[in-house]
Amino acid sequence: SSKKLIECSTNSFSPESVRLVDGAGFCSGRVEVKSNQSWASVCEADFDRQDAEVVCGEFGCGAPAALQGGLYGEGEGQTWDKEFQCKGNESLLLDCDTSDRENNTCLPGNAVGLTCSEPDDVRLVGGGSRCAGGVEWYDQGEWRTVGADDWNQRDVAVVVCRQLGCGSTVSVLPGNTTRGFGVYCDGSESSLRECSRSYHLRPGLTVICSDLLVQPDIFLTDPMGGVFRGHQGPEMFRGYNFTITCSTLPQYPGGSFLLTFTGSNRTQTQPAVNHSAAFLFPAADDSHQGNYSCVYDNYVFSHNFSSESELLSLTITGN
Repeated sequence: SSKKLIECSTNSFSPESVRLVDGAGFCSGRVEVKSNQSWASVCEADFDRQDAEVVCGEFGCGAPAALQGGLYGEGEGQTWDKEFQCKGNESLLLDCDTSDRENNTCLPGNAVGLTCSEPDDVRLVGGGSRCAGGVEWYDQGEWRTVGADDWNQRDVAVVVCRQLGCGSTVSVLPGNTTRGFGVYCDGSESSLRECSRSYHLRPGLTVICSDLLVQPDIFLTDPMGGVFRGHQGPEMFRGYNFTITCSTLPQYPGGSFLLTFTGSNRTQTQPAVNHSAAFLFPAADDSHQGNYSCVYDNYVFSHNFSSESELLSLTITGN
């Protein structure tokens, strides 16, 4: 390991760390990198959105929201003399390639400032959906298991579903065998950051939220060429056959699609095969004009869930 340290320190051109300075919070500020024990600001021309994505991820923040020279003032010291060449998938800015800058001047007002969106610091893992799974919190550069006492798990789950925009809490299950750092919520908080926490280990928890299923898609196909795109959406010639297809992302096996027709109680149901279902209409007539939607139903985690597509508005027109 001593040889590795020597190799790192002998490369005087490698940045040792990165910070955001003079911002409104820990997810914004002027980008500065440390090299040879001193901090240097970075020129706007040497830092693009892919570089910004890496820095935002390194700080546990969300995607870049603003990237601009002079956004958070000028640095006191020198300017970094390389251009970053991140691909966007690196976990640290130090992992990115650099290249020599084409010209060596960085004009005043061009020290790059970065605003990342608020941290995506809570996630649910292992449940097949962003709205189901074991609770993890991004803390000090890594994802850690969250735990709570049995009597408080329901309140913690309510806050997690709310923070993720996943609707209400459907159920709370024991987590995996891992215990996590303890969180206490009263259920009124908008995010886990507002709850009190301790590093005493508590049982992990798995949370299932109501918006488990992604929104399905609905689309119209016509093998005979009877559809054309009107101002209000698709228009269908009378007498032609057409198909309305419902589909969803492959989250869970099985399930079924219900095709609803607005303004009547006419519905059709088909099982989901390869996460889709096709509803065939043999000859279009005026009774087919109206709004259609697909409702995907599935029974998972011992509960029924459903999700509805956008409306498809179909007009029937002359022969």
